[in-house]
Amino acid sequence: MTDKEILQLYHSEQGAQQAFNLIVRQYSSRLYWHLREMVLTHDDANDLLQDTLIKAWNALPNFRGESGLYTWLYRIATNEAFTFLKKERINSKFSLTSFERKLEKSLSDDMYFSGDSMQLLLQREIAKLPDRQRAIFSMRYFQNMSYADIGEILGSNGDAVKASYSIAYKKISSNLKKLI
Repeated sequence: MTDKEILQLYHSEQGAQQAFNLIVRQYSSRLYWHLREMVLTHDDANDLLQDTLIKAWNALPNFRGESGLYTWLYRIATNEAFTFLKKERINSKFSLTSFERKLEKSLSDDMYFSGDSMQLLLQREIAKLPDRQRAIFSMRYFQNMSYADIGEILGSNGDAVKASYSIAYKKISSNLKKLI
């Protein structure tokens, strides 16, 4: 079903639950991987996905349709990830391990990570990026989103997103060349 059809179903009599189930089926996997690329671990991504879907369910009655349903969901998920990462950074200030090291360690310790050594190196370099740059890089590189859609999700314009992606790409490329 298209987003428009799902929203029509949601606003019909007794169609809200069915429409939301369709949203969950249609977008859960994509949202999970987006969150996973941001927070790196399966458990954290899974928890954030649940939080995202709960927030979406609660906010759906007020969704005006000015943006696409998927960009709206991605915005909620991205904001959930940013909030989580901010809390993790604050919590790491009270521990002996820096937040960046914790992220890197979580990659190598994650039993759900199935990549090879090159993929691990790439993920470690992505983890070093600032949160917003990491989100932009992940959405563009892994999900092949347009700059306009990423801008809509992050509340920015396409040119700023394109510039941020370019900077992130150059950082990652440069650091990987030094490691290989």
